[in-house]
Amino acid sequence: MTMALPEWFYPGPDGGWTADMLDRLPPDAPRHVELIDGSLIMMSPQTAFHMFVLRRFEQELIPPDDLAVVREMTVTLGIRQRPEPDIMVVDKAALMTMKTTSFKAENVHLAVEVVSPESMDRDRTTKPIKYSDAGIKHFWRIEQESDQPVAYTFELEPAVKAYVPTGIHRGRLRTNIGFDVDVDLDLSRFIG
Repeated sequence: MTMALPEWFYPGPDGGWTADMLDRLPPDAPRHVELIDGSLIMMSPQTAFHMFVLRRFEQELIPPDDLAVVREMTVTLGIRQRPEPDIMVVDKAALMTMKTTSFKAENVHLAVEVVSPESMDRDRTTKPIKYSDAGIKHFWRIEQESDQPVAYTFELEPAVKAYVPTGIHRGRLRTNIGFDVDVDLDLSRFIG
């Protein structure tokens, strides 16, 4: 039995989805949708690991006053590119109104992706290339290892617009990305 897709799912006669179209999705559309290479990507249900990692980073990333930590919002990288990192550190000035839905790449200092099985290829390959091509200076990828997070950290090498590894962090993430970062990666207290 074939299931009919809702009308909003079809991009229309102009040949594909564009970044601005995401803001016009109807209320019955999935809550988290990102645009990669003109294709809509629906997010799978969140796991407990994903939720606890996001909570930890949201609480423990403490940027200077001119920056803000935002969660599950998009960054517009081009007309057909609007991915949704799990966490970003952005310029506070880019939060122009409470209706802000996306940020420009030049306003993003850090993009963080928490890898899930369905997003592994996008989070390890596709998104880092798009973020580095757009000039986002720092990228972190968080993976699950024995129910604990492992943080892979990267910094943009501007001459080649590619990320270079700056560390692999277990237990605690200590680094500097223009401000000092100290995040406790131990999720033991959340696990029954």
